[in-house]
Amino acid sequence: MTTRTPLRLPSLKLIGIAAVAGIIAGAAAVYIREAGSGNGGTQTASGECGTTKEIAARIAPLLKGQVAAMVAPDEHRRLTTVSFKGAEGKPITLDNFAGKTVLFNLWATWCVPCREEMPALNALEKELGNDRFQVVPVNIDTGDDEKPKAFLREIGVDALQLYRDNTIEVFNSLKKEGLAFGLPVTLLIDGKGCLISAMNGPAAWDSDDAKALIRGAVGS
Repeated sequence: MTTRTPLRLPSLKLIGIAAVAGIIAGAAAVYIREAGSGNGGTQTASGECGTTKEIAARIAPLLKGQVAAMVAPDEHRRLTTVSFKGAEGKPITLDNFAGKTVLFNLWATWCVPCREEMPALNALEKELGNDRFQVVPVNIDTGDDEKPKAFLREIGVDALQLYRDNTIEVFNSLKKEGLAFGLPVTLLIDGKGCLISAMNGPAAWDSDDAKALIRGAVGS
């Protein structure tokens, strides 16, 4: 576990902090821009997500402490049409992670809470990342890759790959689905690409609470 002080602010306050940071950086459009036609958003497939409801019920007692803000949706639907660029710059979707439980996180360098939680996400991937679980952080800074790359180097992130969407369409598609209200956004997704639970605002992902949640979701 890292020595960073766990984040304990209410999620709505943290979302406000992220919004202010975005305005200062000239990136406020992430909160108001409508989704274009390039990102498909989610697709309802409740039949395919039948076992997801069982996972959500199993981890319900673990949604406490540092991860208490993580909540299950009314409907467990597939998110495989959400697209972004992979570590090599090629377009991918969550289908590329089929078979793995994924902690999908949207972040930006101008988002203060995002910057705060990135070392914890790195620590979580280091400890629990394997062929059954992966942290997938998608950066939504506009422009080229240099700024997010430099930030990750600066803070010593060495276990996370850099995924990108400089069009911000992935955020907007999740916003339309009622899953994204500010940054960071974190989704827990099962091996079929079905949404287990979601959180707006940061968390101490290197905490015992977070690790217990992930182990519960993976079934280990």
